[in-house]
Order: sequence, then C-alpha cells, then structure tokens
Amino acid sequence: MGVSTVVSRRAFVAGGLAGVAGLTAGGAALVEKDVLPGRLRLYRLTGRCGDMPQAPPVPGAVRAHTLRSRHRGRDVAAVVVLPAGVRSVRGLRVAVALHGNGGSGPAVVSGLALDRYLTAAVQGGVRPFALVAVDGGPDGYWHPRRDEDPLAMVTEELLPWLGRQGARTDRFGAIGWSMGGYGALVLGQAVGAPRVAAVVGSSPALFASYQDARSVNPRAFDDADDFARHEVFRRLDRLRGVPVRIDCGDGDAFAPMVRRLRARLRPEGRMGRGCHDGAFWTSRLPEQLAFLGRHLA
Repeated sequence: MGVSTVVSRRAFVAGGLAGVAGLTAGGAALVEKDVLPGRLRLYRLTGRCGDMPQAPPVPGAVRAHTLRSRHRGRDVAAVVVLPAGVRSVRGLRVAVALHGNGGSGPAVVSGLALDRYLTAAVQGGVRPFALVAVDGGPDGYWHPRRDEDPLAMVTEELLPWLGRQGARTDRFGAIGWSMGGYGALVLGQAVGAPRVAAVVGSSPALFASYQDARSVNPRAFDDADDFARHEVFRRLDRLRGVPVRIDCGDGDAFAPMVRRLRARLRPEGRMGRGCHDGAFWTSRLPEQLAFLGRHLA
C-alpha cells in the first residue's frame, strides 16, 4: 500500500455519482460509522480524501547508496536524506524511514518529498537530523521471515553502516507509512527504550487476525504463528518509555484497528480527515518530523 493517486472530483462526477445517489441517508451514516463496507470508496467518490499538498520549495540532499545485506541475501538500496545545507550524516542523529507495501526506499523518499519536508522542519527550528530509507522488500512487513530478516538488516547492517559514516546511532528514531508504519512499531518493540528515541506510525497496517492479513496480502506473514509472534497489540509493554505518535485518516481501511491501538497506547498524533494515500501522509509530515526531531534532540 504505497503512495497512491488521489481520486479526483472529475472521476467522482464521471463514474461515481449514481453509486452515491443510491445510498440512503441512513446507509451513508452506517458507512460513516464503519458498520457497512465502502467507507474508503465513499470518501474517494465524494472528494474527502483531500489533494496532495504542495511540497515545501527548498530541496535537501538525497544520496543513494547500495548495501550488501546478508540478512536479506541481496543488494539493497539505501537513501540518505539530509536537510538543505547539511553535507553529511557526521554528528547527526538518524530516523529510519520504512516504506509501504509494494514500495522501496527510493520511492518513498521521492513520492513524499522527504528531503523538502525535512528541510522545512529544520528551517522551522527542528534540530537537524537525517532520514534514511532502505528497501525492506515489497511485501516483507519489516519482521523476520523464513527466507530473510529486514528487521535485522536495519539494526545489524544499516545502523552500523551509518555509524561508520559518523552518524550518532546510539539512539535513533523510526517513521513508517502503512506496512512501514507497522514496521516502525515492530522495530520499536524489538529494540525498545532507551535506544529507540521515538516512533511514528502513519496509517499503520494493522490486522485483527491472521485471516484478515492473509485476505489483504497473502505474503504479509509466513503463517499464523508468524503473525502471532509479531502482533503489535500483544507486545505493547515493549514500547514502554518510547515516545510514539500515530496518525490515520478517518477514511482509511485501517482506521478501526488504528483507533483500537490509540485507545490502548495513548500516543501522540490524531485521527482526522483523509485516506490511505500520499495526500494524508504528506499533510502530517510537518508535525511528525517535528515530533522526531524533538525526541532525537
């Protein structure tokens, strides 16, 4: 579930008017309350997902690297994102950026204009830090699998590599979108405080059961035991002492599960108007980067 194109109002007029007209007032209300399926479709048809905001004007530095990963058994792309005017990671704290399903490290950097948003955050007073995006596999869900371990790639390969470049990796942050939002929570639970300075989950892909996960993405987990071992709700105590922020759109298919998590965890962030797409994710980036910067500092 990577960055998707927002359905336009023109598409609504051309193809969706009849479907919306067919909803009774009561039926629409039930969709609003997640009782009936179709909430995301209704939001898109009525233009309530929002449009992609204009990215901040000043680009930062985006530096692509290739790392050999023993834990993934292949070469992987790693992208270091620096705010404008910063020349290297030396002396900087870092936040690992985890992409969504079907995505990649380079794609999430370019698709969400992370360098521009990071630059704007620093220009607004956030202490400089680096974002580092890496390929975790298109549908690996950022946890140990039978044939690879993207989580160990982050902790045992990516972070030590950044440390050798002079980055300060004794404490680090994590931010992720959709599958990556789930991954950021799993990473926070695996490492814990005090080394994990903060975690941001943007529309985290959370499932109520292995059956639900399998119906959406058969490759998300190896089997039911794999799902249980890495089920976020069962290990919330491992986030004790870790500042967490979670945001999600009301029109997101994962909104019911995110509400459950927010009720249990009481994190920063909020629900709000939006869907499971780049328009929502970029709208929350300024606050999320400020949150990371505050805790990394």
